[in-house]
Amino acid sequence: MPVSASNNRQQVFVPACALLVLAVGAIPHADPSSLFWTAPSILVASLLIAWAAESAQFFVAQGVALAILAWLQTLPEFAVEAVLAWKQQVPLLMANLTGALRLLTGLGWPMIYATAAVFHRRRQAQPLREIRLAEGHSVEVVGLTASLIYVAVIWWKGSLDLVDAAVLIGLYLAYLALLGRMPPEQPEAIDHLETVPRAIVTAPRTIRMAVIFTLFVGGGALIYFTAEPFLASLLALSAAAGVPTFVFVQWVAPFVSEFPEKVSAFYWARTVDRASMALMNMVSSNINQWTLLAAMLPITYSLSRGAWSAIPFDSQQRFELAMTLGQSLIAVLFLMDMRLRWWQAAGLFGLWGLQFAFSPVPPGRGVASFLAEHVHHWVTWAYFGWAAWEAARMVASRRPPEALRCFAAMWTRHLRRGR
Repeated sequence: MPVSASNNRQQVFVPACALLVLAVGAIPHADPSSLFWTAPSILVASLLIAWAAESAQFFVAQGVALAILAWLQTLPEFAVEAVLAWKQQVPLLMANLTGALRLLTGLGWPMIYATAAVFHRRRQAQPLREIRLAEGHSVEVVGLTASLIYVAVIWWKGSLDLVDAAVLIGLYLAYLALLGRMPPEQPEAIDHLETVPRAIVTAPRTIRMAVIFTLFVGGGALIYFTAEPFLASLLALSAAAGVPTFVFVQWVAPFVSEFPEKVSAFYWARTVDRASMALMNMVSSNINQWTLLAAMLPITYSLSRGAWSAIPFDSQQRFELAMTLGQSLIAVLFLMDMRLRWWQAAGLFGLWGLQFAFSPVPPGRGVASFLAEHVHHWVTWAYFGWAAWEAARMVASRRPPEALRCFAAMWTRHLRRGR
């Protein structure tokens, strides 16, 4: 990283956080005590749509249910990004998108493993070495891989335009089409459900469908309308504690936008048996944000300008995209073995935590400032170096990755001919 990179980060990212508060429509003032109703509302909404997705997987493919879940969970992120694009806040668009994606993979995926590992040790009195994916999850792995390949093209040309939006939307529609051909969960798996989703699944068809629809819509609406007052209450709490607003937003805003995914992921990961479903919830959100959310940006940006317009990336935005792409690349290479091992989860968390911890450190003299000035570049090189090692290992094995073999088998049995 150039010597001025840390200065650029502070000059761009810190004002970006402050502008983010203004860009989302001047988040209204709130009393810190409102956290006592907004936080439970987010938790309840996340649980409602988690129940809906868990029940729906017995009547549509699990991947379809998780895709719906992911879209509803990312509504706050879509709302923020739409306003930023409409107000043509170009420096903020990629900063917000890449920050949320890095949080999702760097904190969300390891959190799923850690949660499953803790509950597994409590029940089995032995460590959980890995989370194994089901064969059908290969569709999500391939879908994320395809998305990242095109994102690399976007990074290479240094802009995001309406052609890119069309390609990204096309990739997401193809992903949904593949998921739609997958079979639902087997009936015997109903016995493993908890009380509420089991009651929904075993109810008469009319009641069952009405409840699932109501839970999806009601939970999504509750998340959408509660997200802003939730953030406002957190901002009020930071002000009461004397924490500068932009610092608090810099650390908390991405977590708020990704909070619903983490609630449902924890809900499933604690059962251990459904830890893979929790992980696929995160992967589905990754695909959603790399495709639909990214595609929305040039569309909204062009509409606000009244003409076909591309969103250009400066050197800092390209670097942020490269770091996020590197993290996602190594993550999807891990899943090519259809499992997430403990040391892989630890590596994702460690690298994310390293760059995250030094993000608010101001430039200047001293060891901390020196590390803050260079650590993001080191982490980016670590991502791509690790990815190169994983790719070389796969080539040396002279066997197709397990995810591709599973996808080929699913294609033969379900995808090519339908269910």
